[in-house]
Amino acid sequence: MAIESVQPSDRARELVRGAYDLHVHVGPDVPKRVIDDLALARRCLEVGLAGFGLKSHYTSTAERAQVVAKAVPGVRVVGTLTLNRAVGGMNPVAVEIAAREGARIVWMPTFDSAAETAGRVEPEPGVHVPIWARLQHELHAQGIGVDPVEVTDAAGNVLPETRLVLESVARHRLVLATGHLGRDDVFAVVDAAFEAGVETVVVTHPEFPSQNFSIDEQKQLVDRGCLVERCLSTPLSRKTTWEHVYEGIRAVGIANNFFSSDFGNPDYPSVEEGLAMWAEKLLEGGFDDGEITEMVVEGSKRVAG
Repeated sequence: MAIESVQPSDRARELVRGAYDLHVHVGPDVPKRVIDDLALARRCLEVGLAGFGLKSHYTSTAERAQVVAKAVPGVRVVGTLTLNRAVGGMNPVAVEIAAREGARIVWMPTFDSAAETAGRVEPEPGVHVPIWARLQHELHAQGIGVDPVEVTDAAGNVLPETRLVLESVARHRLVLATGHLGRDDVFAVVDAAFEAGVETVVVTHPEFPSQNFSIDEQKQLVDRGCLVERCLSTPLSRKTTWEHVYEGIRAVGIANNFFSSDFGNPDYPSVEEGLAMWAEKLLEGGFDDGEITEMVVEGSKRVAG
């Protein structure tokens, strides 16, 4: 996978001071990561970032986030939970516990979403299999099935357990993010979330292949009340074009976007560089300093709470 090289200017670095990168994958983790959480917290202090959100595909990071923040004063670390099979899938108990531990963000299923099939179908010879999918194949070979975490039934109706999860998210005033749900499931869950009283719903990387929302669909989701999270890893790895991202940003309205890196894999740049790289690409895309600050800094602050 070819990763585009972006060198942030001093101007770009200054524009993102005080921002949060709310979507990072760092160690300790199941896959190998380029940096651990304590080292990243120290680097955030050095580059002027306010903090970051610890995302794991396998476990709650709420307790760990508090320990890291205490170990590195001056940086806020946001705990999260992803509703994959490892925490019981659509498990309201997991949400309740994470919330009481101080979590802020709950992601719908990612690798265990029904839209992500690489770990459940036999790969074609020569096809690259992601680390997460290799783990699923390994577990299956050991007799441990990793069934997809469903959020709707065959008719597209939101499942009772999904509604219980959404009620817990609303009760604790958490942020709900759509993760790697497929297009139809995203729309169904978004509508059910607002019906349940969830205040902040984030559409995760709408340009990612398993979602690949059109510009019109992005606008529909924002019209429902969603915010849109633009992850740098998606265009940087050429899963989409910069032009498509820029078009989406403008179409949904500046105030309805915020930005994260989704960095942490060893083949990506340094995690703490992600937001400055975003600012550099946004400058190239014709956005002005005020717009970039509103989206990257103020947008992340709103989601971080």
